[in-house]
Amino acid sequence: MSDRFDVVSESAVRDGTATDAYFLRTEETLERAGRNPRVVAEVTRDQFPTGEFDLLAGVKDAARLLEDLDVDVDAMREGRLFDGGPVVRIEGKYLEFARYETSLLGLLSHQSGIATAALEVRRAAPDSTVLSFGARHVHPAITPVVERGALVGGLDGFSHVAAGEVLGRAAGGTMPHALVIAFGDQEAAWTAFDEAVAPEVPRIAIADTFSDEKDESLRAVEALGDALDGVRLDTTGSRRGDFRHIVREVRWELDARGHEDVEIFVSGGLGPEQLRALRDVADGFGVGGHVSNADPLDFALDIVELDGEPVSKRGKLSGKKQAFRTPDGGHHVGLADRADPADGEPLLEPLLRDGEVVRDFDVDAAAERASEDADAVGFREDGRE
Repeated sequence: MSDRFDVVSESAVRDGTATDAYFLRTEETLERAGRNPRVVAEVTRDQFPTGEFDLLAGVKDAARLLEDLDVDVDAMREGRLFDGGPVVRIEGKYLEFARYETSLLGLLSHQSGIATAALEVRRAAPDSTVLSFGARHVHPAITPVVERGALVGGLDGFSHVAAGEVLGRAAGGTMPHALVIAFGDQEAAWTAFDEAVAPEVPRIAIADTFSDEKDESLRAVEALGDALDGVRLDTTGSRRGDFRHIVREVRWELDARGHEDVEIFVSGGLGPEQLRALRDVADGFGVGGHVSNADPLDFALDIVELDGEPVSKRGKLSGKKQAFRTPDGGHHVGLADRADPADGEPLLEPLLRDGEVVRDFDVDAAAERASEDADAVGFREDGRE
């Protein structure tokens, strides 16, 4: 029986056939010619700093891709911000890793783009609860990539159950509009939910299905009483109008009736701009497409040293390099065998030695690094998305 879904198998990624055809033809050509030079290859986005920082993620998967190959690899740690120069450096015989270039770049490019977008959201509402709700926008096979990238960027959680099983995290989320519509009555749906789900699941009532947000929020309080933890406003864009005013109105009416402890969560088409506008009136957010639909970062892999001598194609910088963070938040790129910038912290650290992974991977530690680095470099301080 043929596979039911168009998904590349893990074994194809591991054996290197998940690649571009010209790498396999390169292998054939070099092997026929008896040539297999020792090289240094670097993964870069920009050659020189541009003033625009991005967040690195996907390093764990990159390490698993390259482990057991006869190579040494140095890389920045997940959760580091970078601006030009190498993020990964591979040293070894070229044929050891040639066919893995396509998958390596994909693993880094996609998750780094997602993590960078997640960090933009995190910085837009640093004191709010923010969850990743974008799994519905991507192929289900890659939902763990999306949700892990969201965590590296500092989001508090995500909604996808199977991704949570892969990542060892419980998925969050309560009820959709479909539940209310299935009952045909708001109170019946809210009450049935309260009676059905486990006590540890927050009682967050969707409060904009059939009537306005204020009306349904107050009715949810009446229906569930002290059991209600919060309401979620997911108002469709065609009905939204001044969304900030709607949220403030709901908050006012809840407070006026003594329900200051009922929180307000907002979702639906939100990005950093909307979070900045609402963060003082809403308690939390569900963000979808801004994170899940983020453009992958345009990484490239280039040989920069051939049999011990600097080399590069046109437009790229030859020689083995290092990237540094200086105490003022600067990002500097230089040749690895030259003097560091004053008090510069080298960012490329050992990842594999003789094909063995020599680093642990902790998504919470990566998120903490991202937060600290964002403070140090002033990530998106001007509010640009």
